[in-house]
Amino acid sequence: MELIDSLQDRVKSSSSSVGIMIVKVFSGLVLGLTFALIGDEVLKYGWFSFILIMVVTLATLLRLMRSWSWTHVLVFNLICVLIGLILYMYIRIAPG
Repeated sequence: MELIDSLQDRVKSSSSSVGIMIVKVFSGLVLGLTFALIGDEVLKYGWFSFILIMVVTLATLLRLMRSWSWTHVLVFNLICVLIGLILYMYIRIAPG
């Protein structure tokens, strides 16, 4: 019985670790894609720089989020979405 309990605990912690890693990678890729698209519109660089910016942003965010829990990652994502909505409103309202 003890073996089954320890196995369940390991599976639970492993699935939680995999889940949070997937959320962190997805967040990094979305933010990297956003930065790469902004840079591409401003500087008109090629696909190599586009991919490079995505990978560098992803690696930087993964390093930054290394010790973050679910709560930290979700709050970070919420802040990013709110900043995106503010920028979207600014672009829609700005004259010209």
